[in-house]
Amino acid sequence: MVNDPNWRLPEVPSFDLESPDFPADGMLPDSARADGGNLSPALRWSGAPAGTRSFALTSYDPDAPTGSGFWHWAVYNIPAGVTELPAGAGTHELPAGGVTLPNELGGEEYAGAAPPPGDGRHRYFFTVSALDIGKLDVPAGATPAVLGFMLRGHIIGRAQLVGLAETPA
Repeated sequence: MVNDPNWRLPEVPSFDLESPDFPADGMLPDSARADGGNLSPALRWSGAPAGTRSFALTSYDPDAPTGSGFWHWAVYNIPAGVTELPAGAGTHELPAGGVTLPNELGGEEYAGAAPPPGDGRHRYFFTVSALDIGKLDVPAGATPAVLGFMLRGHIIGRAQLVGLAETPA
């Protein structure tokens, strides 16, 4: 079982990521579920390393019964001065310069948590990567996996927050 979607990326210093909408390793709010609002949770980060020139953000469910997990959200070219995103940023306006890639459903937006009924608790890894480059040149329509490959050589710090969701049988 894959525990961390970043397990193949370089080890780098960590910084802090939190949400006023859910505690670390706690249940995601109903609003962050596909059947409850489909809104990305609010996220705040601090302590990014010196030299940070931009951020990338991903949300990934390694427990999805797909054989490859499920990418819910991927954003890159978030300016270095940004340290938070409000609830709903995944379907509303991002900070200037931020670019959203297609999620597993093909939408360029946040896709809410939706574990299959009776499949148990799923983990949703929200990861903010601090990059030493101001702008990544990611091809239009690229997947979050391609983003991971392209940011590999530019990560200088990483913050992570895990939320949970479960759908009763």
